[in-house]
Amino acid sequence: QVQLVESGGGLVQPGGSLRLSCAVSDRTASSYVTAWFRQAPGKEYEFVARITTGSSNTVYGDSVKGRFTVSRDNAKNTVDLHMNNLKPEDTAVYFCATAPGWYGGDRYTAGSYPYWGQGTQVTVSS
Repeated sequence: QVQLVESGGGLVQPGGSLRLSCAVSDRTASSYVTAWFRQAPGKEYEFVARITTGSSNTVYGDSVKGRFTVSRDNAKNTVDLHMNNLKPEDTAVYFCATAPGWYGGDRYTAGSYPYWGQGTQVTVSS
């Protein structure tokens, strides 16, 4: 059973930075896609970014392009989300999720990922 644990959330002022980390354990497939989603109160999951193991291919949601960077450390089995120039509208619970390479889906929607972490709160406020 694949397990994911997020860390690094907190309160930050507008314009500030945070780094979220997702520790992934018990992977068995040779290739995985790991994504970050966020969910604000009363809203649906929003795709933030994803990265593919092996190729390091990255994709970002339109609202975070140029401000957020996703990276991975294969030795540590972690996927990090570096968030810069944070805005109040970035406030949400952030989740990491992962899917084996063979798992179906468009990779932009929550249903494309069978394994999820518990989430970490990010609040951007002065």
